[in-house]
Amino acid sequence: MTLPGGEMLAWSDLPRERLADGGPLATLAARIVPPGGRVLLAGPHDPALLDRLAHAEVTCLLRSHPDAVALAERAARVVVGGPTGLPDDETYDVVIAGAGLDPVESVEGTRLGWDGVLARLAAAVRPGGTLLLRLDNPIGLHRLVAATPWYAGRDDSAWVIGGVLDQTRPANRDQLRERLIGAGLRPSACWAAYPDGGTATALLDADQLDRGAGSGLFDAVLHGACAGTFGTATVLQDPARLAVDALHAGRAADLAPGWLMLASRPGGPDAPVTPADGDLPVALVQTGRPGRQGIGVLEVLDGPSGWRWGLVAGGDAAAPAAPLAAREAAYRDPEALSGPVPSGRLLRTLLLDAALRRDLTTLRTLLHGYAGWLADQADSDGRLAGAVALASTDNVVVSGERYAVLDPSWRATGTLPGDVVLARGLWRFAAGLLTGGYAHPWPSTLDVAGLTVVLGGLAGHELDRATVAEAVRAEAAITAALHGLDADGQANLASELRAVEPTDPPVGSHSYQQLREAWLRQREEISRLVALTRWTDELLTSRERALRRAEAKIGLLSGSISYRVGRLAITPARLAKRGARAAKRRARAALAPRQEEQR
Repeated sequence: MTLPGGEMLAWSDLPRERLADGGPLATLAARIVPPGGRVLLAGPHDPALLDRLAHAEVTCLLRSHPDAVALAERAARVVVGGPTGLPDDETYDVVIAGAGLDPVESVEGTRLGWDGVLARLAAAVRPGGTLLLRLDNPIGLHRLVAATPWYAGRDDSAWVIGGVLDQTRPANRDQLRERLIGAGLRPSACWAAYPDGGTATALLDADQLDRGAGSGLFDAVLHGACAGTFGTATVLQDPARLAVDALHAGRAADLAPGWLMLASRPGGPDAPVTPADGDLPVALVQTGRPGRQGIGVLEVLDGPSGWRWGLVAGGDAAAPAAPLAAREAAYRDPEALSGPVPSGRLLRTLLLDAALRRDLTTLRTLLHGYAGWLADQADSDGRLAGAVALASTDNVVVSGERYAVLDPSWRATGTLPGDVVLARGLWRFAAGLLTGGYAHPWPSTLDVAGLTVVLGGLAGHELDRATVAEAVRAEAAITAALHGLDADGQANLASELRAVEPTDPPVGSHSYQQLREAWLRQREEISRLVALTRWTDELLTSRERALRRAEAKIGLLSGSISYRVGRLAITPARLAKRGARAAKRRARAALAPRQEEQR
């Protein structure tokens, strides 16, 4: 450990929220670092990233002394105190500043500023070497949806408040490229980091994002990365919906919470070979949870025949395919991600678009195609297995009349009836449509199960509520396998899914927009119930008044002279009628023995 001065003795920058195997950043770093290369990690990084760089000689540049002590055993060398402590004659094959430049500089030493830190790190890149630098977006998605404004930060880490008015630091990708070129580097690739620059679970090629508005892969990745990002915190609007809208508008890269820019220093013939653009991933996506079965990081590469899945070695990918398959409804199979990524648009997005436009013809065509595709995959008993058994609308892409599973790594342990698989996919879409507050062409009095039955009718299948209930149970079991829930957690989840109502806000982080829409739906439902109660009360009141009038009339008639005379006339007739009936019964009883003797 080297202590040149300026170290911060009572401060830690290491991230508290950590991803399995270091997440997409660690996977990208392991790809760009050559075996045996010299690496400089500038700033705080997840300790798992150092484990992924075990094939290289790593030097850590930190400002925090406690962090240096924590990482000393993982790194070949640790320099504490900021960039001014780096020797001027030291160069590296790869310099990684995955946390940005602000946490590289110590507040206890000489301040260089953003450009000064960049110049110092750029000088440490040897000819032919590369720099991987993160820049946070001052108008990114995270700031657009945050309920608390960025400029109101008062915590201890808010030493630097970055905004678009600060001209000392770049505020977009173009400005970052200009700063890198000014530092003698040549920018090459750039990845958009979602849903947060600090703990990005998805890294997407920014250039591909700009022209990939119809990509079902990007659609699913952005929605999955941003859904539930803020946990139970309340945000201004749904970040997943905003990210997908930005994708279809060609602005997903511009609204990314952060960017990772790769730049290289031109070098001579003896310079190490930097990764070619074709070897760099189009997407890196974090999946699963630490300690769980799964893949860890999904990788998508661009090849001559299009995008293809790339299996990330190490980590969760080395786990067996289905260690818990004997008691779980679904499992991950990493070996399934070995072929091309199916092209097309996400079925859920197409259905939402058609529902918003009240386009029943398109809805019927899409749902008919979805149901027919599922039926074609079924066996002779009408049951589905493997990835198709879990093919819901948010994991199916459509290209023309072709339907395909986007991510085939999730597979069902057993087989499911085809109607249950269809009902599960339609139920998931119906729940998102109703709780998300989307406009649709069906009556507002429909519940989730009722809308599922209606969607089944559009798909050409007569689903009943019993089938929908079975689909909800299957959804609870599959979701429990996805999130690693125990038996009690699965039972609670099943109860919550059965209780989903159209007036509920969507599952995940609650936005003010969605809460307001849920409140409006609840107010409309309450108004309907109040009107129904008022009508019922008026009906009962009118019936009660009619009954009282009838009772009064009966009482009036029963006390009149004509009523009494009528009763006096009718009473003897009634008595005579009763006597005649009694005599008739006695005569029959007397004749019965004689008839028996004659027989």
